[in-house]
Amino acid sequence: MMRGAETEFTCLSWNIHRGRGADGRVDAARIARVLAEEVARPAPDALVLQEADAETPPHQGFLDLGRIEAATGLVHLHGDAAHRWGAESHGFLGTIVFLHPEARLDEIALIDLPGHCHRGAVVVDFTLGGREMRLVGTHLSLGQGLRVAQMRTIGQHLFRRAARPTILAGDLNEWRPWGGLALSRRVTGLDLRGPAPATFPARRPLLPLDRVLVTPPARVTEARVLDGPGIRMASDHRPLRARIALSD
Repeated sequence: MMRGAETEFTCLSWNIHRGRGADGRVDAARIARVLAEEVARPAPDALVLQEADAETPPHQGFLDLGRIEAATGLVHLHGDAAHRWGAESHGFLGTIVFLHPEARLDEIALIDLPGHCHRGAVVVDFTLGGREMRLVGTHLSLGQGLRVAQMRTIGQHLFRRAARPTILAGDLNEWRPWGGLALSRRVTGLDLRGPAPATFPARRPLLPLDRVLVTPPARVTEARVLDGPGIRMASDHRPLRARIALSD
């Protein structure tokens, strides 16, 4: 959305816990329904899901992508097999990105991240409303040492690319509201900024594990943790909706 010389961009991030809800049931249809009824209203410009493919190889997809696209008005970006972990996956190691249909996709890169569990990041360069932007979706490790190595890997990858305002979205597993070493400029080379509202656990959030952070000149003007009966039942994390302003 354009407002004079300023662009407003809305990004949603949600760890859907591989469809396993508070009742112990794996229910992909429930995820799609909650997205439609409680999460994606109004429709965002981008949606980043984590734990959205099966945990073990071949990391098989389980969501109804068409239903999610219809519910959100967004486009699934992993149709090309080169943009997925494998032929049966919907994304890359559980991270799936959906984007505004008017966005021009410039490039997608997949980054393997170090760790005991196979983790990854999806880097999407796109242009929307005449503005070049970059969205990085990821799910980092529980261990701080591994998070440092993973964010260093992401930072080194981005260092080799042309600079763009960057949005980092996902389950970053950082519990400190002020941010840990992994998210620091010293490690990443990026000036990542943004609030840290609590998103975990879903029934009574105490920890700010899920983040939407940006690099200047972008800024997060609002970060809202969503709630609703379906949200509390569908996953162990709550969705985080961030409003981002970009100015010249």
